[in-house]
Amino acid sequence: MSTIKLFETKQVRSLWDQERESWFFSIVDVVGVLTDSPNPRKYWSVLKTRLKKEGSQLATNCSQLKMQSADGKSYLTDVADTEQLLRLVQSIPSPKAEPFKQWLARVGYERIEETEDPELAFDRAMETYFKKGYSKEWINQRLKSIEVRKELTDEWENRGVQKGQEFAILTDEITKAWSGLSTRQYKQVKGLK
Repeated sequence: MSTIKLFETKQVRSLWDQERESWFFSIVDVVGVLTDSPNPRKYWSVLKTRLKKEGSQLATNCSQLKMQSADGKSYLTDVADTEQLLRLVQSIPSPKAEPFKQWLARVGYERIEETEDPELAFDRAMETYFKKGYSKEWINQRLKSIEVRKELTDEWENRGVQKGQEFAILTDEITKAWSGLSTRQYKQVKGLK
């Protein structure tokens, strides 16, 4: 599924990769938004070279996907997932990138705080759900379901199940048992990403 995201008045092409279950964004479009460069493609080319010299793997790890261009044709375009995109923003010296950099610094600081006091993560989760408009009852039920899930995964670990692929397989089996659908199918039915 491809879509256009608007940032102020500029477009950023994006594509949902069903297989990887991740959004990908056109790097040239993001560079154009953040720099106001008359030639974002050239800016990205120079930035890639600079990043490689600094030892960054960002440019190496970026993928290419076909995206529709202004002429209506689809071309291979350098894309980044969300994590790569946030790393890219850190590398762009621009006043428009500065608010994102400040946000990343704040989030990073909050995560460091949470390593010292894990209860802060719980408090932030509740605050986020409140801001999204969920009821207190819904939030309490959600937090209880997270606790139950944690107890289940702890038991899996105690029995030698490996995180990652093995957890995904067991989760998929549980989802099939109660919904009759795989986890991926259930997400599609619910429109979840």
